[in-house]
Amino acid sequence: MSFETRKWNQIQVGEALPELSFDVDTTSIVAGAMASRDYTPVHHDRKLAQAQGLQDIIMNTYTTQGLVVRFVTDWAGIDAVVKHMKVKLGVPTLPGQTLKVNGSVAEKDESQGTVLVNVTGTNSWGDHVTGSVTIALPKGA
Repeated sequence: MSFETRKWNQIQVGEALPELSFDVDTTSIVAGAMASRDYTPVHHDRKLAQAQGLQDIIMNTYTTQGLVVRFVTDWAGIDAVVKHMKVKLGVPTLPGQTLKVNGSVAEKDESQGTVLVNVTGTNSWGDHVTGSVTIALPKGA
């Protein structure tokens, strides 16, 4: 994470963000579900998840969204402001998988001082999440 915020004028369309690699375990899935008050059993009850045809518990949407925002704000810096996020979930993420989040700058809006970052998060099964995050940054000198 950077404590120095990037400036809007330093960013180039097409710029790739550094990959975020997150080793998913049971604790991170359960903690993310509980922190977001998502008590759906498939996020914490292995036997119930398996009874529903899953191999194990699965990461919830809120945890995925949190990792997507972390990916962008770690790159942008502490003063970045998330203005909008749009994600679409794909394959589930289970304990023992590694979620790799990648992205690049798709657009800049000078009038708003915003940057649109397209994001993809993949695991061993394919795309877990695709989407975009719009952040506001200081313009810079």
